[in-house]
Amino acid sequence: MSDRIFQLIPKAQNYAWGKLGSQSKVAELVANAYQEIRIDNNKTYAELWMGTHPNAPSLKKSTGENLKDIVSSNPDLLTTGIAAKYHGDLPFLFKVLSIQKALSIQAHPDKKLAEQLYKKYPNIYKDDNHKPEMAIALTPFEGLCGFRPLQDIKKNLNKFPEIVEAIGKDKVADFIETIGDSNTTNTKTKKSLKKLYKSLMEQDQEIIRTQINNLISRIKQEDPNPAKGTLNEVLVRIEAQYPGDVGVFSIILLNYVSLKEGEGLYLAADEPHAYISGDCIECMATSDNVVRAGLTPKFKDVDTLVNMLTYTCKSADNQIVSGIPYLQSTTTVLYNPPIEEFSILCTTLSPVTRQRESFHGIKGPSIIIVTEGNGRIIYKNNTFEACKGSIFFIGANTPITLEANNYQTTFYRAYTELLKPHL
Repeated sequence: MSDRIFQLIPKAQNYAWGKLGSQSKVAELVANAYQEIRIDNNKTYAELWMGTHPNAPSLKKSTGENLKDIVSSNPDLLTTGIAAKYHGDLPFLFKVLSIQKALSIQAHPDKKLAEQLYKKYPNIYKDDNHKPEMAIALTPFEGLCGFRPLQDIKKNLNKFPEIVEAIGKDKVADFIETIGDSNTTNTKTKKSLKKLYKSLMEQDQEIIRTQINNLISRIKQEDPNPAKGTLNEVLVRIEAQYPGDVGVFSIILLNYVSLKEGEGLYLAADEPHAYISGDCIECMATSDNVVRAGLTPKFKDVDTLVNMLTYTCKSADNQIVSGIPYLQSTTTVLYNPPIEEFSILCTTLSPVTRQRESFHGIKGPSIIIVTEGNGRIIYKNNTFEACKGSIFFIGANTPITLEANNYQTTFYRAYTELLKPHL
């Protein structure tokens, strides 16, 4: 029988879009807790993976065993129900991201489409699972999420003639006539927005490049020092990262979202999104399925993308999620997306406010990371020192107490329960 709680060794990923060396939250956390992992200040540190994904599985620190092997051999760590449903594996992948350069504008297929894509294009889409995601800001964080409200899109089409030239004046005129003065999304407006976006995404690359150059030249002339976070500033900044990329025009159509620490985004299936900058906690259903729309040198599956999106239009404020008190706690909040694979708890303890909090056993597996401070995890007569950056696996139905030492300490915990309680 395996230990109910044990420390994990995670895997850092050095993707090009990550932050450099010690500037990265990923590197900062790893360097503090895992001296055996050497940080190279000349490398980018983009992601920290915590889980059983075969590309970068976590290891049990005391033995070097693969976490996947441990949970597969000990289904009681998952519960028999979760082990049966998810083939003896964790249904989520937990991450920390540190972003210096924008990630691709992308969407993830729902379960039905994922199964179809995997069957038809297994060399591109590597599994048959959906990939809903949640990101929670650890530092000021920027992203794109979903289409803007219809009237905001209309205003931007009038403000930026270059995107009109890229899409085609007749198609833009049809869209504006269809939506009129309404902000209500319905079948008619969705069909019209799809037609508009399809025309943009399928446009000749030379026309796109020419109109983006015209756009950036005009902004630099008319607004040479735009305030950070304004549409002009974001357009110029991201175009410098991805010159001539059609994704630059998508920024005009999608919501720009700025998150404060503790605010989150839930990224449902079939919704366009991108991370621009900052550090975040991220959790997702275990899958590699990504349909890219821009801001990338990688393959863009335009036909699949255009046909999969929901074309729902909502304001930026409606995209932001906040935690709610967990079981009436004053020190733990719950981020509870409308899916089964994962939820996230954030517990913040301090000697000044509340130093410890006890939890009944969650009816499923969980992974905890300490993102700030220095604490302990207590289970029966066992105490696990948990400094900033340290990561622990906790088996199902294992009651624990979290404790802060001398400073404010923050614990993020991803977990799965098959039947989520109503809180």
